[in-house]
Amino acid sequence: MPSRLFVDLSLLRTNANFRRILIARTISLMGLGMLAVSVPLQIYDLTGSSFQVGIAAALDGAGMFAGLLLGGVLADLHDRRRLILMARSICGLGFLALALNSMLPVPSVVAIYVLATWDGFFGALGVSALMAAMPHIVGRENLMQASALGMMTARFATIVSPALGGVVIALAGVGWNYILAAVATLVTVLTLLHLPSMVPPRGEPEHPLRMLGQAFAFVFRRPALLALFTIGGLMTLTSAIRILFPALASGPFGGGAFETGLLFSAVPVGATLGAVLSGWARHVAHPDSAMTLLCMLAFACIAAFGLCTNLYLGMALLVIYGYATALASIVQYALVQSHTPDAYLGRVNSLWAAMDNLGDIAGALLIGLTANIFMPAESVLALGMTALAIAMVLGAVLRMLRRSDAQDDLEPAKS
Repeated sequence: MPSRLFVDLSLLRTNANFRRILIARTISLMGLGMLAVSVPLQIYDLTGSSFQVGIAAALDGAGMFAGLLLGGVLADLHDRRRLILMARSICGLGFLALALNSMLPVPSVVAIYVLATWDGFFGALGVSALMAAMPHIVGRENLMQASALGMMTARFATIVSPALGGVVIALAGVGWNYILAAVATLVTVLTLLHLPSMVPPRGEPEHPLRMLGQAFAFVFRRPALLALFTIGGLMTLTSAIRILFPALASGPFGGGAFETGLLFSAVPVGATLGAVLSGWARHVAHPDSAMTLLCMLAFACIAAFGLCTNLYLGMALLVIYGYATALASIVQYALVQSHTPDAYLGRVNSLWAAMDNLGDIAGALLIGLTANIFMPAESVLALGMTALAIAMVLGAVLRMLRRSDAQDDLEPAKS
């Protein structure tokens, strides 16, 4: 039935705060999508090194990792609305600094590294608070629907923004992309000012490290949840192929900035299709198995992309990759949120996102390093094949856990 295939739009009509978040995220991601093209292109133009592009991506991921761990604790202690607004405002300052650096006669690569870490750290603080706030805003019963809608609008924005970023760089220079990202951040903050205060339940004051340790214990007592975290991190690891888009666009695909933007846009196209056609995901009997199969499809596409020499065929493979990873992310998000008590939401979300970012750091460094040893396309092929093999093992582990009734450790959480 069509109603079971397409995403449910009712939250947009009934929940004003959710609408504000969707509007703010769409505007923000328009700017961030342009930024995602700017940093790798600028570093590649300055250094000619895919490895240094990987270093920038890894530093951004390291900043996010630290910000997620701290942000998770803060989100379980303080007003989540204030954390979101503060973090986004500070990120905007970082974008302005990138713009000023780009206007120098010789832009500093070190400054780009530092600001990538800065924006990764403060961006992660806001992400932790926003993820912890979502069950409060939409209700636990609507989490998968909210995730699909959020991904649909966000991915739609990122379809246009990378290609637009490539055009802006070609016509006006990379500095204008940074300025537009800062303006988008300002509009985002103004939109989110109307969110309600969201203070988490207060318990006995505890040391932040002890609170973080409690979250680790919560996850490690649930092996199926831990396996889902791991396969999600593996999915993020493969997304690091984006750092090779400039090299692939100018190499096997025979293009430049515009073709790089098209490659960046292909994954969001598939992700948007995945979000729009995600209604069936609410009705699957074993969502963990569905997530595993979707990840395996995505990793097979990465391996095929490594063998591809035609730009449009490569874009088609990236569209399928985006479709599969979007659906897998929606299912993973609903599982994690629905089975975590409200008092742990900030910390558990931060651990989940931190594991994903470890995958991004490892992927960026690994694929950047191997691209210096082998051809970029060969690095992509090896990454896809390795990820596919690991996903098969994790899928078998999840099936064994279900058969042994270990899935009981994922009983729905109570607020």
